[in-house]
Amino acid sequence: MIPRPSSVALVPARAGSLRVPRKNVLALAGHPLIAYTIAAARESGVFEAVVVSTDAPQIAEIASHYGADVCELRPAELATATSPDIEWVLHAMDGREEDLFAILRPTSPFRTGATIVRAVDRLLTLGEDADSIRAVELVRQHPAKMWELEGDLMRPLLPQPADGTPLHSRQYQALPPVYVQNSSLEIAWTRVLRDDGTISGRRLAPFFTVGHEGFTIDYPEDVERAEALVARGEAELPRVRETVA
Repeated sequence: MIPRPSSVALVPARAGSLRVPRKNVLALAGHPLIAYTIAAARESGVFEAVVVSTDAPQIAEIASHYGADVCELRPAELATATSPDIEWVLHAMDGREEDLFAILRPTSPFRTGATIVRAVDRLLTLGEDADSIRAVELVRQHPAKMWELEGDLMRPLLPQPADGTPLHSRQYQALPPVYVQNSSLEIAWTRVLRDDGTISGRRLAPFFTVGHEGFTIDYPEDVERAEALVARGEAELPRVRETVA
């Protein structure tokens, strides 16, 4: 087994959400959404601490109830819809010295402790060849089928071959594989915060999510889909543990 360096799980949970109001604490199978990410992080056994970053006292109280630490409440200017991740990460990491940090977003309820362990082990296997690892999956809507408007007309988003069939007229299976990131996880060496001023560094490695590991709740209909997956037994949630008051 590869020795694991010290690491911390960061769970972002600001109060504001434009597409799904209060999404981080929406109820799913009897618990608020954030509870499943806290449970997965604790279940993994790889973190010295599971730290929630929020601007809302109510979310902080819920996070504590489910066993997470909560850092100082996020200032309002770090909790807007356009605030870059690097700002709240630096705020949450202030005074911390772990070698690795993971960003685990509450919007991916089917990511498990085993998912996290697999991702950490993958990053450690890569060694100095990677600054970070990020969850990705094959795109469903291929960028070769996307367009930009140009006056009354439109042009392909991607450059087209000089001859032969244009990319936008090819079958999906004939197009080069393209991956899109999902919200399941991001894990990076803490040094990237200092050396690059980013949450990922310059050398990113893919972590391929399997099944529903990368399922993300971004829209109201995604909540209904998650509930249906659980009800039909097609997806399993991490086992939640509550702290005793």
